[in-house]
Amino acid sequence: MYPSSFDYHAAGSVQEALALLAQYGDDAKLLAGGHSLIPVMKLRFAAPAHLIDIGRIPALSAISDGGANVHVGATARHADVAASPIVRTRVPLLAEVTAHIGDPLIRNMGTIGGSIAHADPAADLPAAMLALGASLVLAGPSGTRTVAADDFFTDVFTTALQPGEMLTEVVVPVPGAGSGAAYEKLPDPASGYAIVGIAVQLQVRDGAIASVRVGMTGLGPMPMRLAGVESALAGTAASTAAIAAAAARAGDGLSFDDDVRGSAAYKLNIARVYVRRALVRAMAASAG
Repeated sequence: MYPSSFDYHAAGSVQEALALLAQYGDDAKLLAGGHSLIPVMKLRFAAPAHLIDIGRIPALSAISDGGANVHVGATARHADVAASPIVRTRVPLLAEVTAHIGDPLIRNMGTIGGSIAHADPAADLPAAMLALGASLVLAGPSGTRTVAADDFFTDVFTTALQPGEMLTEVVVPVPGAGSGAAYEKLPDPASGYAIVGIAVQLQVRDGAIASVRVGMTGLGPMPMRLAGVESALAGTAASTAAIAAAAARAGDGLSFDDDVRGSAAYKLNIARVYVRRALVRAMAASAG
């Protein structure tokens, strides 16, 4: 199926993109890599009268080391993020996740900001954003504001973005010494999306887990942190016993439904299994 007709606008700057958004309002959609938007347009689930291309704004694709944080422009391609020496050495979890998104075509065309803003409940990057404690920089008619990833994802395919706003940058804190991270994913064999995906970022200090963040995708209406797992691990000795006890709490506060992907019992089981796998790898990585 073909998308309905639309007018194409190539924005040369963030300011121009915001002006076009203000001009066309609900009749406009932003286009970056297009791997989230174009498929739904072909199915006529979305029929914007105007497409505003932000993929040619140089400032939006930059990746830079800010010392305490790594800054990634919203239109940076997944493949570029995965290959970036800055990302690979400073924020390895982000490099790992982007290296396993979709297939080579998607990684070379899809953008980090597009995936995050689309907020697919089975996408990989949102879980990583939660585990990393990232912040999202949003530009709009009233200026720029920064929203924590914890507050950005609000419901299925729904975010804290307000009308007229656009995501311009992802800011990721650089983990400290003794940190380790991992992403474990059970992919859908047809789509490659996560049936379950678990992202872990932790820090071990003096043999104890000083901090831990666990993000999950695929098993709920939106990406979420696993508070039960985090609270079970924080402050405990870094051990396989602690990991096993924490993984058993992967379903705390959650309710799984039976559907085509499996029963509620199956989903609870794979959540626990993949939490344990991610924690084991992250803890091993923390030892250097």
